[in-house]
Amino acid sequence: MTIFRLFVAGLISVLTTTGVAQNVPEPLTDHDFPSHSAAEVKLGQLLFYDPILSGNKNIACSTCHHPKFATGDGVSLGIGEGGIGLGPDRRADPDNMPEQRIPRNAPPLFNLGAKGQTVLFHDGRIEVDPTKPSGLRTPMGAEMETGFASLLSAQTMFPVLSADEMAGHYTENDVARAVRQGLITGPDGAWDIIAKRVSAIPDYNTLFKAAYPDLQAIHFTDISDAIAAFMTVEWRADSSAFDDHLRGTAALTGAALAGFDLFFGDAGCSACHSGPLLTDNDFHAMGQPQLGPGKAARFETHQQDVGRMRVTGKTDDRYAFRTPPLRNVMATGPWGHAGAFSDMRKFLTHHTDPKTGIRNYRRDATLPVLDSANNDWAVMESEQDHITLMDAVSISGFQLKDTDLEALITFLDSLTDTASINGRLGSPVSVPSGLALDK
Repeated sequence: MTIFRLFVAGLISVLTTTGVAQNVPEPLTDHDFPSHSAAEVKLGQLLFYDPILSGNKNIACSTCHHPKFATGDGVSLGIGEGGIGLGPDRRADPDNMPEQRIPRNAPPLFNLGAKGQTVLFHDGRIEVDPTKPSGLRTPMGAEMETGFASLLSAQTMFPVLSADEMAGHYTENDVARAVRQGLITGPDGAWDIIAKRVSAIPDYNTLFKAAYPDLQAIHFTDISDAIAAFMTVEWRADSSAFDDHLRGTAALTGAALAGFDLFFGDAGCSACHSGPLLTDNDFHAMGQPQLGPGKAARFETHQQDVGRMRVTGKTDDRYAFRTPPLRNVMATGPWGHAGAFSDMRKFLTHHTDPKTGIRNYRRDATLPVLDSANNDWAVMESEQDHITLMDAVSISGFQLKDTDLEALITFLDSLTDTASINGRLGSPVSVPSGLALDK
């Protein structure tokens, strides 16, 4: 086995020096992931699946990030608050009609707890920043609460505050009313209300004590820390054929190896999908089609999503979105920040030549029926918006031969880690709140 590993390592070295493959990463190791106790992970599992964290106690983290759909929801733009059911079968509740779709595709959760992740969300609105008191830069600015154990832990602050995702309408519950009043942190803030709900459940008190023996009172940061611990362990993905290839335990062959050479060579994919996590943690305007409600403020009427520009205010960041990590990518469609593609071949064809792709785009999204939604395709039906999208594209396009496309798809399939898709703990049978689970 040692000789074989040396052979594969030598092969990768030769490919790199001869120009066939560049930027080949080192394999992921235990050092790349934080460790967590079994008690903390179990607690996080229950909280992740428990609707108690939502304003109306009717939707959980797992509703839009379910293992049945590779930690997503199987659709381009989902229905959050006001929906019934799971995945592509989720539909609007006629007694609690949603105002709009979730504006962006539910991102997969694989390896988000890895230490190398420095930005999260499609627009990177939360990112590591050592200059901030909390160690994080977020839209909350100086009001950002300290005490989150990690970037992934702090990520949970957003969905529970979003009316479309988990909070609900301010006429419906105390969490949403607090958000509406700008009360997030401190006594009677939205996070405090959620923490009090959890604290009122005896089983959760027991579980928190087991996970954090020194804990005096349950705060929202403790809830989010436990959820992050669960996500880190449950969806750690580093056991794919690609990972075996990097470690020298089993080499890629045939079309998968040809795709590897293209990915790290002439196709230039690794310029952005770099490092062990296959992301540069940066943002690029790749001409992804726009659909759905967009990310306008409530007082605005357009349906555009300008991506990173919403965070930085810089026109150079217009339509730029985060480079996603790629483990299990073939299982996590639809693809793109708005899920504009349900077919990987069409996505890659567009991705390598975005300007041509924008002009020739044919609708390939998977959208659940929502009668209250505005025209999902308003932006793509605008010639001016087409021009603006094309002007922002940051790469020169090129076309791939059919054989190259097939090789790249085969390589992307080698990034599949079945154990992580299945998860380590899976879905619980019940949760301490006693609320119904989405199944």
